[in-house]
Amino acid sequence: MTLLLLILAMMAVTFVPRYLPFALAHRFQLPPLLQRTLGYVPVAVLTAIVVQTTLVRDQQIHTDWQNPTLWAAVVAGLMAWRGVSLLLTVCGGMLVYGVLRWLF
Repeated sequence: MTLLLLILAMMAVTFVPRYLPFALAHRFQLPPLLQRTLGYVPVAVLTAIVVQTTLVRDQQIHTDWQNPTLWAAVVAGLMAWRGVSLLLTVCGGMLVYGVLRWLF
């Protein structure tokens, strides 16, 4: 019985904070500046994840030329900037990573 109560409590603690903004969204109007600013949140989060994954290993920053993840990110970034499709960009980055990982 205690385990069931614990699971239900964890469910409530997880569900309620995620549901409340959706349930109350129709009651509030966000200022235009905040709406525009919130549009940059996904880009900022993705950038933080990619940069951390690319540069940090063993709690140290690795920017040396033998970092295959850095080269793969540079190639994928250039491909995306040039307008290559998402699938080809991911495949290109993975190919560069695989080859450099094999070489180094």
